[in-house]
Amino acid sequence: MTIQARLLLLAKDQQWPERLGAELDRLGWRTITAYRDDAALACIGDLQIEAVLVDSAHPACSPVLVDKLRAACAPRRLPIIQVTDNTTYAVPEGWDMVYSRDAHAQQVVLGLEHMVRANVAEEEYELRRETLSALNIPVPAIDNTAPLAILSVGQADPDFLGLSHTLRTEGADVYAAFTSYSAFDYLHDKTFDAVVLWGRESISEPLSIASGMRRNTRLYHTPVFLRLQKPIELDLGDAYLRGVNDVSAVGASEHEIADRVLRLARAHRRQTNIRKALEALNHSPHMDKGTGLFTRDLFAAHLARLSKAASERNRPLSVCLLKISESPEITQARARKALDRAMPQIGSMISRLVRAEDTAGRLSTEVFALALPATPEGAARIVGERISAVIGCTAFEAGTGKSPFVVEFDIGVAEMLENEPVSAALTRAAGQIRPSYGQAV
Repeated sequence: MTIQARLLLLAKDQQWPERLGAELDRLGWRTITAYRDDAALACIGDLQIEAVLVDSAHPACSPVLVDKLRAACAPRRLPIIQVTDNTTYAVPEGWDMVYSRDAHAQQVVLGLEHMVRANVAEEEYELRRETLSALNIPVPAIDNTAPLAILSVGQADPDFLGLSHTLRTEGADVYAAFTSYSAFDYLHDKTFDAVVLWGRESISEPLSIASGMRRNTRLYHTPVFLRLQKPIELDLGDAYLRGVNDVSAVGASEHEIADRVLRLARAHRRQTNIRKALEALNHSPHMDKGTGLFTRDLFAAHLARLSKAASERNRPLSVCLLKISESPEITQARARKALDRAMPQIGSMISRLVRAEDTAGRLSTEVFALALPATPEGAARIVGERISAVIGCTAFEAGTGKSPFVVEFDIGVAEMLENEPVSAALTRAAGQIRPSYGQAV
């Protein structure tokens, strides 16, 4: 199987891409390097590139290049990221993010994953809005007017107050917590777009806060910025694995830190708002009454639009079918109508076990389907297996005096091939479940 490049590096020379590229390859982000801007534009047009990193030392590095890169991949959205030198840091206009040339590969990967998924979610919101609008179904708008909310955790000192003032001048609401206890009180009561943790003589407490946030499902995606005030021995790889998204150098200016924090916060706010809008669509009265998922006809209409968009954007698109497995236990539950009573819970679990940008539908009484944009077949199968495993561990009520029953699924997965009708991909997925069912799709 051919390994697809996911990340394009536009570099002036070989030193930087060889080092970073090898580390990113190891972390699952296969890279391809271009040394000319026209070669980079050709790569974006021909390959399923998910993001671009541009060396600030490259002669073509400019806002004009950013516009050309965005035009080359349109209508696909790609994060365009500048890689620069700490000593010459400047706030670049038009870029999605800026990283130091010495940035740790794990830090880059964390940022890429968030930005790529945000772009996919935004594309899905637009497509879903088109699908529903064509059927005269109202679509909720996205509200981006509220100020960014940032929590700053650390002891009050001139640096702490100075950064808070700089962030406020940029329009952000800044909340100060001086201990980890008050920090988690704030995090419990309010939603924040980013958290700044201050490290002085020791970073054990900031890292503990970051780890605690990653163990909380509500706080899992909230970006964390670690502000170092003194030279401290720090394993960057460990810090990123424990939940830190970005780390400042000791001598970094307030202006630089504020910009990096605000970029993390804006990206998170955008992703959060898109997901809220997508989730709000699932409460439409036009959804399947028994499960809250897309109806068969609505799913089919949206899948056709997704298929066309995947070809236009040069992104993968996979479908996953989940059919309740036959067993004596299911036969009895079906006869007692217990399976019907369990369907709302099963539908709710499926909707919660997929990403907001994925579309889950109910094709028939006991067959569910997932449309997974920007997802190759292998990853789609993992999604189906995860859903089956979680629901398979749930005991559903069978009625008074009857033992609870469990639901397992037969799974079929297919990735849409080039120039293939999406119905053919559905048929291939259905054929993995049961040939006779595959003939019926």
